[in-house]
Amino acid sequence: MYRTTIKELIRWKLDINRKPLIIFGARQVGKTWLIQEFGRQEYKQTVYVNFEKMKVVRNLFEEDFDIQRILASLSVFASATINPDDTLIVFDEIQAAVDGVTALKYFYEDAPQYHVVAAGSLLGMNLHQNISFPVGKVDFLYLKPLSFPEFLKALEEERLADLVENPDWKIVHLFKEKLVNYLRYYLFLGGMPEVVSHFVQHRDFRLARLVQRKILISYQNDFSKHAPKEIVPRINMVWKSIPSQLSRENKKFIYGVIKNGARAKEFELAIQWLLDCGLLHQCFRISKPGMPLSAYQDLSAFKLYHNDVGLLGAMAKLPLKTILDGNVIFTEFKGALTENFVIQQLILNEDNEIYYWANENSTAEVDFVVQNEEEIIPIEVKSGTSVKSVSFKFFCEKYKPAKAIRTSLADHRQEAWMVNVPLYAINSI
Repeated sequence: MYRTTIKELIRWKLDINRKPLIIFGARQVGKTWLIQEFGRQEYKQTVYVNFEKMKVVRNLFEEDFDIQRILASLSVFASATINPDDTLIVFDEIQAAVDGVTALKYFYEDAPQYHVVAAGSLLGMNLHQNISFPVGKVDFLYLKPLSFPEFLKALEEERLADLVENPDWKIVHLFKEKLVNYLRYYLFLGGMPEVVSHFVQHRDFRLARLVQRKILISYQNDFSKHAPKEIVPRINMVWKSIPSQLSRENKKFIYGVIKNGARAKEFELAIQWLLDCGLLHQCFRISKPGMPLSAYQDLSAFKLYHNDVGLLGAMAKLPLKTILDGNVIFTEFKGALTENFVIQQLILNEDNEIYYWANENSTAEVDFVVQNEEEIIPIEVKSGTSVKSVSFKFFCEKYKPAKAIRTSLADHRQEAWMVNVPLYAINSI
């Protein structure tokens, strides 16, 4: 399975100012596989330590931060000579090691020649009260579920993947039917590596759904493991409400959907925990598309999207027949899957700041407004081939953005005031 993030790892390896690297990400997004594949491709040997599974080494850093002692202990543990030029040192589930994250500071200060990568789930790292990050002493990399082009490559459609990332629209049109079909697959399966790998191996949607359910159960088990007992019920209530929140015509998060009479102060901490875990994405409303967008955000109005469109469908118990029944999957529960798919692709570019726009009385709304450096781009998401949008046109006429994008199942089309980009090519923007 190819991950574009491996290019960033190679750049990190070659950086003369390289620091120990921490790879973040929600559980099950493929951190361990990525690191081991990177080690296999780029190093003569990899010394791998999983502090969650290998309890005997959890106290490796507790005595002191003498790097030579630590390296000697690792050499004995791995039965290998650790050379700075050809060895990748991997500390997996580093949050389970006593003072593990702190130790990375001393690798940077006392032994910068060594190549050290640490990994941990956001749920374990961000929510662990005893972890203090050595700011300025480590590099960070955030791993997310597979993008749609990565999904195509996993299905051995490398040329299609390249085509949707760098489209020649005349050629893209020739493969539209095939691309729409694969997009239906992606909306059902999502981008979790284990789910995709299982589907590639067995080509069975039912078996893939079982893997999705297993992942969802593991997430909920982790809530109880990491969160204070008093907040776990509220985390579960917010988590379980996400399909209902997104199935509404107006997808603004409403506390009353969780339970009658619910108020923000009751659930703000629970929402923040889920955001810190990397399981949800928050998208705030802006009152106008001014620069910077953050200056115009309304902190009381926001949407919450799932970290993976396939897991969202599994939570909503989306039936398998939606894969077979034409393009109905794009419009299921008010187009929630399609909208979640789009933001899942947009956040892959870490330069994107993503908001949505609505007027004061919520009679007009644009799904996403994205700031990328000095560019502000409104993006309207349409679930099918019907592309009329009064709100989007109103927004563009009022604010006259230099660039406006509508994404739908319709073909690429350039108009005077906006461009239509097919959903399956949204990564190209």
